[in-house]
Amino acid sequence: MLCLCLYVPVPNSDQTEFEYFESNGLPSELKSLFKLSLFVPSQEFSTYQKWRKKIVKAGDKDLDGQLDFEEFVHYLRDHEKKLRLVFKSLDRKNDGRIDSQEIMQSLRDLGVHISEHQAEKILKSMDKNGTMTIDWNEWRDYHLLHPADNIPEIILYWKHSTIFDVGESLMVPDEFTAEERKTGMWWRHLVAGGGAGAVSRTCTAPLDRLKVLMQVHASRSNSMCIAGGFANMIKEGGMRSLWRGNGINVIKIAPESAIKFMAYEQIKRVIGSDQESLGILERLVAGSLAGAIAQSSIYPMEVLKTRLALGKTGQYSGIVNCARHIFRKEGLAAFYKGYIPNMLGIIPYAGIDLAVYETLKNSWLQRYATDSADPGVFVLLACGTTSSTCGQLASYPLALVRTRMQAQASVEGSPQMTMSGLFRHILQTEGAMGLYRGLAPNFMKVVPAVSISYVVYENLKVTLGVQSC
Repeated sequence: MLCLCLYVPVPNSDQTEFEYFESNGLPSELKSLFKLSLFVPSQEFSTYQKWRKKIVKAGDKDLDGQLDFEEFVHYLRDHEKKLRLVFKSLDRKNDGRIDSQEIMQSLRDLGVHISEHQAEKILKSMDKNGTMTIDWNEWRDYHLLHPADNIPEIILYWKHSTIFDVGESLMVPDEFTAEERKTGMWWRHLVAGGGAGAVSRTCTAPLDRLKVLMQVHASRSNSMCIAGGFANMIKEGGMRSLWRGNGINVIKIAPESAIKFMAYEQIKRVIGSDQESLGILERLVAGSLAGAIAQSSIYPMEVLKTRLALGKTGQYSGIVNCARHIFRKEGLAAFYKGYIPNMLGIIPYAGIDLAVYETLKNSWLQRYATDSADPGVFVLLACGTTSSTCGQLASYPLALVRTRMQAQASVEGSPQMTMSGLFRHILQTEGAMGLYRGLAPNFMKVVPAVSISYVVYENLKVTLGVQSC
């Protein structure tokens, strides 16, 4: 058994021992070791408690509240990898050492301005040999036992939901560094993301409208192919009809993004995490709740988008006219048809999208990140496209049922069914494949949507003065 223990000197009393972790399954070469001890002044014990809590949170893989030896070794290896990335990014002269000027410049790029005297104080806290520079060993030894899952460099490069808009608003919001929140860079990111989403959705609107038409009207007896669907739309309303419903789809980006971000930040505080970046499970919980709040606030706009996309030429003169028509004919409740499957769809979409994106990100960092955490355009596009596609695939049956419930009153002769009733009806009449009507145009829009939103986002960032590193 190996125990790492803390002995706290208390005046006029015996030493108090606090167990840190233990392991029963040690490698044979370590069986001769029995105990490692760490001595610190008693006034630093509260600092130790906070440090211990963070270490356990970062390394505890089986969620038993303790670190065993294997978890501790895995944590150290992972942590050292991240420390190496930060060291490389700070070492601008590429000489294997960090001086005060490099620290000042790196912090300035993150929006933090410090004096040379303050930079030298930072150096002195890590400099062991009095050279007023820090080499890799000094950097690693100082930082090794501090959780690094929130390194700003990695957060800055790996924005996800802000950059990639595929027409669905169920992604977990991105993390923002403390400096981005203090300097106001966060709202510039959101504005750039909103603008990118508007352009992306507009460019892929014909595919989105075709998806809605196929979800509602396609069946075994009424097969609708992609080419035939476009031909019917153009024949019925001309080229302009391909963008029917896109206006409200773009308008809802701003309020939904703002509400989701504010709700996410408040939920993070309720969760009580004092870290800059939450763990994956915490992000999923906070993101799903924030998404539910945002979707609840703008859901009537989702219904309007569906009704406008399904509308015939001349049926509605605009968004307001459509809203009035629905209210007079069906009442206020019509604006929340399909609300339950929409809420249920948040969890599988957000969970799988986040899990796949984080897995791909961490895999790339472990294998290829040697000098920088910047993955480059193609890696980001591949990760974003793959994770979004997986998320949509998991939640698509719920999205289809939501759309059909939103459209029920607008389709002549359509029965008013509940969510469970619709599921049963689709399975009985169309089989399991009926739950995936419109999937082809939905997937066809993912790659162009991700690509367009990324390009526009990067250009808007330059216009708004957003720094990436």
